[in-house]
Amino acid sequence: MFLLLIGFGFFFSPQFSFQVFDHPMSRGFQNRFSTQYRCYSVSMLAGPNDRSDVEKGGKIIMPPSALDQLSRLNITYPMLFKLTNKNSDRMTHCGVLEFVADEGICYLPHWMMQNLLLEEGGLVQVESVNLMVATYSKFQPQSPDFLDITNPKAVLENALRNFACLTTGDVIAINYNEKIYELRVMETKPDKAVSIIECDMNVDFDAPLGYKEPERRPHHQEEPTAFTGSGNRLDGKTKGIEPSPAPLGPSDIKRGIPNYEFKVGRITFIRNSKPLPRRIIDDDDAMNRFIAFSGQGQSLRKKGRKP
Repeated sequence: MFLLLIGFGFFFSPQFSFQVFDHPMSRGFQNRFSTQYRCYSVSMLAGPNDRSDVEKGGKIIMPPSALDQLSRLNITYPMLFKLTNKNSDRMTHCGVLEFVADEGICYLPHWMMQNLLLEEGGLVQVESVNLMVATYSKFQPQSPDFLDITNPKAVLENALRNFACLTTGDVIAINYNEKIYELRVMETKPDKAVSIIECDMNVDFDAPLGYKEPERRPHHQEEPTAFTGSGNRLDGKTKGIEPSPAPLGPSDIKRGIPNYEFKVGRITFIRNSKPLPRRIIDDDDAMNRFIAFSGQGQSLRKKGRKP
């Protein structure tokens, strides 16, 4: 049994060995896209139209010849690419937005050129890749200003719609309310580079770079003191105003005696003063000393003298 795949330049032996050889019929045929371009930022793109939308995402603009080559290859959609700066060994991943660049040139978002340490006109290697679909990602804002956003997850979800993939270690840039926020991709699952097109991905955040927890001072609870205010006279004078009494201590406060004869719907006023002792008078003596109508009358009209 011997199977020969001429188109891809591989053959399998009965011992299941895997080798690569150069067949005359396979010369010039590639099963994946790989080429080099001079890269420039989107601001260098010629044309009257404003292409600021490219800066808001993670996709690049390639020349029409790239589309012609990709259409002839067995490329899996969506088209995803690995970008490599061989001079600095920095790499990232991206999608493609349009094929309208000049031949030999590709246009990248500014944040992507910073991640690759590329300058205007630098060489970048572009290779087609297949990435796994993302299930989890963690981001770290690069400034505490990101905490001012009311709903950061919703803002990030809306911004990631312009991205095709994420790479662990990249610092992406999103635009919200005319302000640029940078976030570092701390972790992605199930791989270090994942596709985020039509995926159900859980998002988490690390503490922003430079963020400090507010110091919490211990709260000492003070015991309340009754009637600690001071009085003022209406005429403005201070004479006769007694100073505020000293605060009562725990030993000065005594609990009252409950009213055991309390009845619902009845109000009882308890006086602090002690009732006067009642004098017990003998009933016989009281009756003997009692004289009815023993008072004296007074006349409102004075009697005059008789002549």
